[in-house]
Amino acid sequence: MLYIVFLTARCNLVCRYCGGSIDESVMPPEPTYSIEELRRFVENDPHPIIAFYGGEPLLRIDLLEKIMDNIYAEHYVLQTNGLLLDRLKEEHLSRLSTILVSIDGIKEVTDFYKGRVYDRVMENVAMIRKRYSGELIARMVACEKTDIFRDVVHLLQHFDYAHWQLNAVWSPDGLWSDFGGWVRKYNAGITRLVDFWLESMKKGTVEGIVPFLGVLKALMFEPNTSPPCGAGTNAFAITTDGRVVACPICADFEWNVLGTLQDDVFGLPRVEILEPCKSCELKSVCGGRCLFFNRERLWGDEGFNLVCSTARHLIHEIMKVRQEIEELVDTGVIDASDLFYPKYNNTTEIIP
Repeated sequence: MLYIVFLTARCNLVCRYCGGSIDESVMPPEPTYSIEELRRFVENDPHPIIAFYGGEPLLRIDLLEKIMDNIYAEHYVLQTNGLLLDRLKEEHLSRLSTILVSIDGIKEVTDFYKGRVYDRVMENVAMIRKRYSGELIARMVACEKTDIFRDVVHLLQHFDYAHWQLNAVWSPDGLWSDFGGWVRKYNAGITRLVDFWLESMKKGTVEGIVPFLGVLKALMFEPNTSPPCGAGTNAFAITTDGRVVACPICADFEWNVLGTLQDDVFGLPRVEILEPCKSCELKSVCGGRCLFFNRERLWGDEGFNLVCSTARHLIHEIMKVRQEIEELVDTGVIDASDLFYPKYNNTTEIIP
């Protein structure tokens, strides 16, 4: 299972779509439990994956090092804004299977939403690429200024993979001037990006576009029975005060709290998606997209349906090219193993 560990609730950025550090009413700034308590919670799992999360987890490199040195995991994953990547020691950097770096596309878009961080982050990414053999993922938030084709293609020049989530979690008030209009442009960009992806495959290269690979995996190899992130089924987040929650983004919601570090992880309740996702004909691919969005409906029916339309469009575009991709595998142009992604739960949610 995947254990998403909040190393701190503090952040060293205040992005326009986020707001920075987590409020103390949600969880304390720093962990109040011991390493030993965390170890006991994880140790009975034969295949644990530990993801370091925040806040900005690299504000607590000391705690990251202690966990890696004292608690076994098959994979260690880091989600970071990238500003402190240069401070990771070689011995711990080399043991991370996946690093996801928060960056929103080209310099102008990233700097608009995150402050003037693009140059510093890209310098750090270039630096660690020289000595890091794990997977390096650009993790975008798709916002109003996002051109999905332009920004993904740009990031693929610097990262092994590109992944994104729509800025469609909390209330839309003040976030969008015309979300419906943006969705139309976004869907057109997805179609163009799928064409680019297929043409690259015809030349023998499988570009690391995470949502496309994840959808193809569900179509060809392993259907999704729940949201691909695993929230509430095989992925859990551990807050700084030792609560165990299904989804890390809403630790203060009652339905989301499953227990504490004192509980047996295998005895925790599971959280299922609700209708209409539960009966949707695309559930085996989409899995319900997002547990929080499915349950809270902060965007109302119209907003919910617009977001759903983006997932449907992306899935249908991948369905259109599936046969051609399978033919490329059969003729040896590409390797089927490159299409089975992710090979473990690396915190990528798959469906934007």
